[in-house]
Amino acid sequence: MEFKTFVFYLFAAILVFAALRVITARNPVHAALHLVLAFFTAGGIWLLLQAEFLAIVLVMTYVGAVMVLFLFVVMMLDINLDRLREGFWGYLPVGALIGILLVVEMAIVLGGRYFGLDAMPTPAAAAEGYSNTRELGMVLYTEYVYPFELASLVLLVAMVAAVTLTLRKRKGVKYIDPADQVAVKRDGRVELVSMPAEKE
Repeated sequence: MEFKTFVFYLFAAILVFAALRVITARNPVHAALHLVLAFFTAGGIWLLLQAEFLAIVLVMTYVGAVMVLFLFVVMMLDINLDRLREGFWGYLPVGALIGILLVVEMAIVLGGRYFGLDAMPTPAAAAEGYSNTRELGMVLYTEYVYPFELASLVLLVAMVAAVTLTLRKRKGVKYIDPADQVAVKRDGRVELVSMPAEKE
């Protein structure tokens, strides 16, 4: 067995284990940490596939930003785990059916004669000076520029909606008006008091 194949199977085993721990861990913090491990391992598999840009984006975006946010939210909220587990057995048949369908679909794709390793030979080695990031950018900003712009518009709308939802006016909450802060004068904030000098 080649070293690259061994590393792939090692990463795949760690990824499957981490994904199972995400859904089976009783502690939400442990589940989030296993999800971080899953993202790191998926980034390693992307590196084996010579997709360096996607691996770096996966680690920086999800591990560096999204998962840190998840961990902060999970640690700050007092989650009632017993209440979350109340409907587990009711959803188990549907979840098991979806899991079986996923396994069947993966078996058809990975074990079929049209999608197996024999039908898809190893791609040729990249030429010297080949940049995965440059090629991805060329395709993204030429052939797929309209879907890319549409996705950015959807994200912009989601960001505006999130800001709008957090700016609800509540009673008993103090607000700061930036216009009042800018228009303030020294006389309104500072009072000069004349005091006699004290002698020691």
